[in-house]
Amino acid sequence: MKTAVITGASGGIGSATVKALIKEGFFVFGQYNTNEEGINNLINDLKKDGLSDYFYCAKADLSTVYGVQKFFDAVVKVFKHVDLLVNNAGVDLYKLAIDTTEKEWDYLFNVNVRAGFILSKLFLPNMVSRKSGKIIFVSSVWGLKGACMESAYSSSKWAVIGLAKSLAIEYAPSGITVNCVCPGVVDTPMNDVFTKEEKQNTINDIPVGRICTPSEVAQTITFVASDKANYMTGATITLDGGFTL
Repeated sequence: MKTAVITGASGGIGSATVKALIKEGFFVFGQYNTNEEGINNLINDLKKDGLSDYFYCAKADLSTVYGVQKFFDAVVKVFKHVDLLVNNAGVDLYKLAIDTTEKEWDYLFNVNVRAGFILSKLFLPNMVSRKSGKIIFVSSVWGLKGACMESAYSSSKWAVIGLAKSLAIEYAPSGITVNCVCPGVVDTPMNDVFTKEEKQNTINDIPVGRICTPSEVAQTITFVASDKANYMTGATITLDGGFTL
């Protein structure tokens, strides 16, 4: 059976990706932390579609090393091997650099970067032994260009891209691909901190004239996870409607 692990499964992109992967024949193990409503909605949606038997999940705080290890331990109790790891979990911070505390900086990097690094380390040995596997990191267009009021977030997403590219080079000889998907503005609760006017101003800067949907990101992730993308590694896939052009 094909198996996939995804962090941040309760969020907009995570939930959509879980559904897309299951429809492509994957058994999926998802991580969530505080978003109980989101994970329950996902489970209910899967039940309605008769797909709940393909989904497992565990609650874990990825901001701590203990939480990352706890999630890994939960996965290996169910899956003997993992074909796909999607490091999707992420947190944002909209704040001036001079007002950003070291604690806030560390928290963003712990969740956005360190968790994906540790999980990759934990799952890679089995992938290497099987000479097969795919790792996908979800970064952001703000990892490609700086964002005002989001210095910590942008820095963490730049780091994710660097991590993905480095792992791609390191593990290509072992038959493992590592790629990075960089969505632009996506219609998720993460953007609820912005007013309607601010959102519209952003839309005005997007050539296609709208923001991205979670399902569009999920379909891109699913493509990268498919055999059609077996020759793709170290890629940074921008999904932003032309925003960074």
